[in-house]
Amino acid sequence: MIYPDTSFLCALYIAQSHSVRAIQSASRLTEPLLGTSLLFFEFRQSVQFQVFRFTRDRSQGYPPAAAKAAMAALPSDITAGLFRVMPVDWPAVHRTAERLALQHTIKGGYRSFDILHIATALELGASGFLTFDANQKKLAVSEGLQVPV
Repeated sequence: MIYPDTSFLCALYIAQSHSVRAIQSASRLTEPLLGTSLLFFEFRQSVQFQVFRFTRDRSQGYPPAAAKAAMAALPSDITAGLFRVMPVDWPAVHRTAERLALQHTIKGGYRSFDILHIATALELGASGFLTFDANQKKLAVSEGLQVPV
């Protein structure tokens, strides 16, 4: 079972430097990716934020048309079975996140959502984690998750 983070989803749905690797990784899957309400919320928020950035500086962020296509594609892929939407015991995730934060943040500088995604993956029993965030990858690996990309 593999849990992706938002950097992986953004690369999967919006053309960027890691998109080829994201598409190749997704095409090799033999089972659905794990997905949660937190993951999908952060993806949608990130896409909207990138449109905000683009409207202020066209050299940054995502054009509205690309964002609209990404937002439409995700629910279709959920319905098609690319993701297995999982119920989550959020208090357990928060306890794991607290442990990760206390153990690792001062040494590694981890952000809240990065920790929450790894804690969620651990609580769901994932064996793998997909991210293009080098710092988050370090944390995932330190917690025993395989990070193939």
